[in-house]
Formats: sequence, C-alpha cells, structure tokens
Amino acid sequence: MSSASSSQMGQLVADKHVRYILMAEKKKESLESVVMDHLRMNGAYWGLTTLDLLDKLGTVSEDEVVSWIMTCQHESGGFAGNTGHDPHILYTLSAVQILALFDKINILDVGKVSSYVAGLQNEDGSFSGDMWGEIDTRFSYIAICCLSILKCLDKINVEKAVEYIVSCKNLDGGFGCTPGAESHAGQIFCCVGALAITGSLHHVDKDLLGWWLCERQTKTGGLNGRPEKLPDVCYSWWVLSSLIMIDRVHWIDKAKLAKFILDCQDLDNGGISDRPEDAVDIFHTYFGVAGLSLLEYPGVKAIDPAYALPVDVINRIAFTK
Repeated sequence: MSSASSSQMGQLVADKHVRYILMAEKKKESLESVVMDHLRMNGAYWGLTTLDLLDKLGTVSEDEVVSWIMTCQHESGGFAGNTGHDPHILYTLSAVQILALFDKINILDVGKVSSYVAGLQNEDGSFSGDMWGEIDTRFSYIAICCLSILKCLDKINVEKAVEYIVSCKNLDGGFGCTPGAESHAGQIFCCVGALAITGSLHHVDKDLLGWWLCERQTKTGGLNGRPEKLPDVCYSWWVLSSLIMIDRVHWIDKAKLAKFILDCQDLDNGGISDRPEDAVDIFHTYFGVAGLSLLEYPGVKAIDPAYALPVDVINRIAFTK
C-alpha cells in the first residue's frame, strides 16, 4: 500500500492513540479499569505492543512494567492477570510477550515457566487453560507460542499437540475450539498460528480455508468472525494474519479493509472501536493498529502474523542463544 493510497483513505492519528493508551493506564479508578482488573496483563500486552508498533515503547517506564509483571508470577511458574489473582496460560503468554518487547526474558526462570505451561498438556495432546481443566484450541496456540519464544518446545509432545489441532478441523476448512465445534476466525488464527510455528501448515487446506476467510469481508470493507455477523476491527487481525500465514491475503480488498479500520478511530481523543462511531477500547486499538501493520500501512512497524509481536522482537529472540 503506497503512501498516496493511504492519504486518500484517511490518516492514522498515531500520536492520539499513544496518548489514549498512556491515559488509559493512569485511569485505575475508572469503571473500565475496575472491570478489567483481573485481566490487566492482557490489557498491558495490547497497549504496550501497540506502542511498540508505533515506535513509542520508550514512553513508558520499563522498570515499572517489568516489576509489576513479576509480582503476578505464582510459585507454579505461571502468571496471573494481575497481582493477587490465579495463574492461567493466557496471562502467562502475555507476560512472556511483554518481557520479550522489553528484551527482558533473561530475568525469567525459564525452566519454571516452561514447566508450568508443559504441565497443562493433556494425554490427547490438547491443553488446559489452568488447573481447572477447560480445554480450547486457544490454549494449544498459547502453549506452543509461549514455549517457542522461550525455546522450550521440546518440553511438550508437539506431534500430539498438532494431531489434536488437526482433529478440530472442519469440512469448511476452518477450525473450532474443540473437535466438532463451529469454525470461527479467532480459533482459526490460533490453530493456523500453532501449525505455522510447529512447521505443520501442510495439514491446512489453504484454498478451502482461504475461501472461508476471504468470505468474511463485508460490504463495508471490514471483516467478521463467522457468516452473517457484523464486521469488527478485531478480525482485521484474526482473519488477516491467518490469510497471510496461508499465503491467500491477496484474495481480499486490502484498501477497503484499511479504510474500515481508519474509520473506527476516535479522531479527537484517540483509540479505535469495533465499528465506526462506537466507543473505543484498548483491545480494538491494538487489533486495529496490528491489522494496519499487516497491511503495511506507512509509519507502523511490521508485526509477525504467528507470534503477534513486532518482527524485530521475533528476530532478536531468534538470534539470541
């Protein structure tokens, strides 16, 4: 996408999004902050990764963030969504991803964290989210992504993990949260991402899945997560990253998608919403900027479609012993 085409469809108000993220972190007494208290680790990942994609990670205190993250770690090795909450595989990945942003993975007891994640694998190759045992292909992706970043994939049975993911493949080419469950763009990202990281994309019918994914583009240019649903900015990530991983991204209208994302900005106060004119939040701000990154929008750093981290961060990890 050229700079010329970006000027025709509207501009990314990057500085206002940076200010919105920094202000959101300060509003700890707001209703939004209180109801999200238990998943603050996810919010931190969304906000900080957005800042890094906009080349503004230096605007936050690295020491403060890293110190807080370590207060969320449990004796089990896993991380909670906030201090005083229970550990879960979801927050453990977010913690590892944030530390990767700051090049601080070396402060972790990698053996302890990787053992926590590996200990959540079940006999059939699936993964539970925590000690209570909920199973979902999201957790398969999270475990594989987290252990790959930590260079500890050998701690799990990768072959069985892949077999379980493949058992969740449907006749339409998509994937569900468990075997037989409906195809959904979020689950498809998780399954395709896990298969990409493990070098197992040959299990995907790329044309069939590519067709299902490109059918998610609506007349507005935005993408939805399932047939007959409204478009939502977050699927700019889930659908687009999956299309890129299976090399079918040229099957959608990228310029129309970029315009949809840009139309969801709050041009006055910053932030991005799910659809134009709706209220903004950190979640959609991250996925909107990440989607623009995948679309190679000017001024946004490149993001890795499988790891959901900036490409320079993934390269740094890859070249570190």
